[in-house]
Formats: sequence, structure tokens, C-alpha cells
Amino acid sequence: MVPSQALDLTPGMSQSSMPAISNGDPVTVHGIATGHPQAGLMVWVIGYNYLMISNIQVNADNTYNYEMKSADTENLASGQYLVIVQHPMMNGQFDIIYDPSTGNVINRQLGGGTVIFQLGKTGSLQSPDAASALMQAIGSQNIDDTFATASFFISPPDTIIHPVGDHVVGENFTITGSTNLAVGDQLQVEVYSSSFQPTGKNQDSSFSGATGVVQVMPGSDGSNTWSFDVDGKDFKPDKYIVTVSGIIQDIKGSATFNIVEPLPTTIPIPSPIPMITTMPSQTEAISPVTAIPTTKKSALAAGICIGAVSTAFILTRMRKGNT
Repeated sequence: MVPSQALDLTPGMSQSSMPAISNGDPVTVHGIATGHPQAGLMVWVIGYNYLMISNIQVNADNTYNYEMKSADTENLASGQYLVIVQHPMMNGQFDIIYDPSTGNVINRQLGGGTVIFQLGKTGSLQSPDAASALMQAIGSQNIDDTFATASFFISPPDTIIHPVGDHVVGENFTITGSTNLAVGDQLQVEVYSSSFQPTGKNQDSSFSGATGVVQVMPGSDGSNTWSFDVDGKDFKPDKYIVTVSGIIQDIKGSATFNIVEPLPTTIPIPSPIPMITTMPSQTEAISPVTAIPTTKKSALAAGICIGAVSTAFILTRMRKGNT
């Protein structure tokens, strides 16, 4: 199993946003200590009702590393934590020290040792005031020491699944989300049909879904990200459930989406071809229609014709009689 990558802090460097981690994720503090101090460095971690002070040594190349392990952060209260790295500077000794037996913070340069405030005990300063008082004491002009700071925010493990939306059968898509888990932490992602249930031996038990393990990737604004690619070629139309759970951390989230049938392909109906009627041009001359005169028949001519027919009929009768 790939170990999670600790939150990486470099005191003295500007932070665009406060990094956030979940309980159980480690924190690494590293940097460079000029002058290679023989007394090492003093690391103060101050939070709500929390104080951890450690003396660490500087490496041969002037680098230093300090780690809060998973066990150190697992039970921390949610909230902001300040890391102060104290350097003894030229005199080689820490002028601001802490007495764990009394909870007193002491200035060794005042009268051989003067209590300036109390930290980590009942009635002592709370974390914001204590951190401010400590930085003011170390940064005093009468003190040889110097310091650098970094901060982070801690909260219970959490993850969010971004809206998946509906997809069609056979479509490939990606499910994404955000989390406060550390980069490198692993998440189990499961996608399964809401209709899936145990079946008998003779029943169709085909499974429509996907599952896999993904790693948390770096994000922005104090939140990291994760993504899971889905090949939808074997998905059936149905409502689907997405669950995300931590491999190590106690974390779980869920969401739903739909796989639907693709819309039917429509065949466009061609538009009817409009009838074009050619009208005569306004400039075209239209010839007038000439009326044909009607000739009246003469009544005398009609009488002559009738008489001729009668005469012919009489002559025909007479010729037949002669024969």
C-alpha cells in the first residue's frame, strides 16, 4: 500500500491559503537553518488546548525536518495550528525557553530568567494569544533568537462527490470529488446499480457497475481532489449509486446519478418545394382580341334552297314513274 504523503510545510514561506488536513494525516515541517546551530532548533506547535515542543537537530547541509506522525494528529481537535521554528542565532542558546513542570515561558535575558507568561496549564493563555505572545517575545530586540512560522488547519476526515449528472448508455465519463485527506491517501470508489441485489442460481446475476482504488491528488484552496474514470459500455439504463470510502481513514460519502437510453435519431422532413407562378411583366404588351363579325343569312336565299330541294324531289319522282 502506498503511504500517504505528509502535509509539507516550509516555515518562513508565504502561504496563499491555509492548507487543511484530516485527523490521522501526518505533517512534515522542513527548511534551512543558516549557521548550522549546534543547539539545533526548537519547534513549537500550538493549537486549541494543544502544545507540543520538540528540539530537533540540523543536518550537515543545514536542512532540518520535523514530522508530526499520524498518531500525533489523529486525536487533535478541529481548528488552526501554528508552527513556530525557533533559531538560537549568534549566542548559540535559546533565550526564550519553556519549563514543562510549571508551564512557564521564561525569558533568560531578563534578570537571569523571568516568567513572561504561562502556556499549556490551567489558566494559561489560549492558543491565539499564546502564539502571539511567544512570537513577540522571540522577536524582541533584546533577544538574540529569531523564528519562522507556518500554519495549517485540521478537521475530521471528509470527502465530497461533485455532481455526476445523467449519462447515456455506452458513454465514458469521470466522477470527481474533493477531500481534506492528504495527497497520496487512497480512496475506494464503487459505482453500482440501485437495482443490484443477490439472486438465485437460475436468475440473471449480471452486475452493472465499476469499482477501483484512487489516490488523492493536490488541489487548491486548502482542499485536495480525486477522480475515477468510468467506462459505461456495459452499463444498463438505471439509477446508480456512487460510494467513496477511505482505505485507512474512517470516511465515507455517496451520491446518485442516472444512466439513460440515448435519444432516438430523428430524420428531418424536407420542406415542400414552393410553386412559382410566372406573372407577365408589367411592361409586356398584351395584344387586344379582334372580334370576328357575324354575317346574317338572307331570308330569300333560304327560300331558294328550300325550293331547290323540293324541285329535285319532284323530278326524281317523275323519272321513276316514266320507267
